[in-house]
Amino acid sequence: MNSPVTIGGATLYLGDCADILPALGRAGACVTDPPYGIGKDGQKRSTGGHGGRKAYAFEGWDAERPSAEHFRLMLAAADEHIVWGCNYFADLLPPTSKWLVWDKGQRINQSDGELAWTSFDGALRIYTQNRVALMQDGAEHPTQKPFSLMRWCVAMTTGDVLDPFMGSGTTGMASMNLGRRFVGIEINPAYFEIACRRIEDSQRQARMFA
Repeated sequence: MNSPVTIGGATLYLGDCADILPALGRAGACVTDPPYGIGKDGQKRSTGGHGGRKAYAFEGWDAERPSAEHFRLMLAAADEHIVWGCNYFADLLPPTSKWLVWDKGQRINQSDGELAWTSFDGALRIYTQNRVALMQDGAEHPTQKPFSLMRWCVAMTTGDVLDPFMGSGTTGMASMNLGRRFVGIEINPAYFEIACRRIEDSQRQARMFA
């Protein structure tokens, strides 16, 4: 296992979470957005509404969803869980009463929203945030979630936060904003560097406002 990068209250690992999770202690909460296995790891540039969207190379990391072993390790790694994209993983997770819905505030040819599985009891909850928020956040990942959405998720949980599929680090930024310790794992070196930078910037901003 590679030595982690420590940035204030965040500890970040570059590598496959299946290799790293067994060596970590148990976290309070796992809040994550794994690859869905639907080939959406890239996108062509668009000049459509709200200024269009960036182009990302198709690198193949979304060709397959995480394995059953990835999910077994992830569920064992924390007390509470919020896992996005779980309409694609329903066969790998137990039933739940509390689903989360991201209503994207759009009714166009793309998905109107996304679903997250949780380990909580309770009623389904909906968060409405137009995808234009990603333009405001400065999206650096083709499947990046809005900061406000991930902050909403992290605020539902307790304890240290774990993200085994860290991507560009939005869950880590939300954790820093809420004063929570964070452990992130990312297998892609380029996105790992982006996550390090964004989380460091987030901590710097938090110190400025402290």
